[in-house]
Amino acid sequence: MSMIGEYFRVPAAELEKALREPGLALRLVAEAREAEDESQPPPAEARCFSTYKTWALLDFLLRRSGFPVNVVHGEELFTEEDWGYGPPLYLPAERVRLAAEALRRTPYDRLVAGVDHREPAEARVYPQGWDSPESLDWARGRYAELALFFGAAARDGDALLVWLD
Repeated sequence: MSMIGEYFRVPAAELEKALREPGLALRLVAEAREAEDESQPPPAEARCFSTYKTWALLDFLLRRSGFPVNVVHGEELFTEEDWGYGPPLYLPAERVRLAAEALRRTPYDRLVAGVDHREPAEARVYPQGWDSPESLDWARGRYAELALFFGAAARDGDALLVWLD
């Protein structure tokens, strides 16, 4: 079983209701996933997004760079219910906007600049396998898509639910 980084866009008008009724949010996630599994929208149009297994490397790189928002795990508790590997957290719309701008200004090459490929292994970054300098490029495509997803959420004033599944 793998640990997968998951995101779900929540319009500001729906956030308060979702906070009161987290089960409703989980149903909305399931419905959106089902619809998007068929339509495969690009990240800038999707309500759901996944960094798959790259979440831990992205977390390592973003923390190392002093990134201003925890885009990998979220920052505020959404519910105490376990959605996979613990409860989901969320980023309110204003934090999504800050993150989107920071992602836009931070190219992946800047994140990996000066990082030795052995550092993730030494830090026990999931999953293991940091055996070559090229292994740091593994998350490049997901990072670009994450930036597009955050940019669209920020544009629309959405909050984001974040969890590991």
